[in-house]
Amino acid sequence: MSEETLIEEEKSKKKESWEWIKAILFAFALAFIIRQFLLAPVIVDGESMLPTLENSDRMIVNKMAYTFSEPKRFDIIVFHAPAGKDYIKRVIGLPGDEIKYENDQLYVNGEAIDEPYLEEFQRLYEPEVLTHDFLPIIVPEQQLFVLGDNRRRSKDSRDIGTIHVDEVIGRARIVFWPISNFRIAE
Repeated sequence: MSEETLIEEEKSKKKESWEWIKAILFAFALAFIIRQFLLAPVIVDGESMLPTLENSDRMIVNKMAYTFSEPKRFDIIVFHAPAGKDYIKRVIGLPGDEIKYENDQLYVNGEAIDEPYLEEFQRLYEPEVLTHDFLPIIVPEQQLFVLGDNRRRSKDSRDIGTIHVDEVIGRARIVFWPISNFRIAE
């Protein structure tokens, strides 16, 4: 082999190495951007969202969900809670709503609202009350009233108060792990 051929091979190897480095750096940058601004994984910690979500379920949080729209009633959201922890709960009350529970029935602005995601727990605990009565609460502007589906074991707006919409990280809908539990959470 001539010296020229060796030099050409060396240049070719360096060029290929540089291409690999650029591809890897691009992949890391893309992953960082996606996680920071678009989608992020979250692990359900605890039983506050049973039966909808189980402890240790892994979900995808859509961080862009509320960029062009507002949270809707019954969306499952992840938000920054007091004490520096992130919570996952269900939106029950929107800004301006009057929320109240009476005889295990949700009332929004005086109208009885069905909560089909609670039916399994209501049958399980019947005749006991799943959600204890509380006086009407008016949700302030730019705030949300949130509850866990497992009303008996949830630290939510009944304890921490309403949450500001700026504290919302995103909407959580897709359970991706364990694979056997893969589903869209509603």
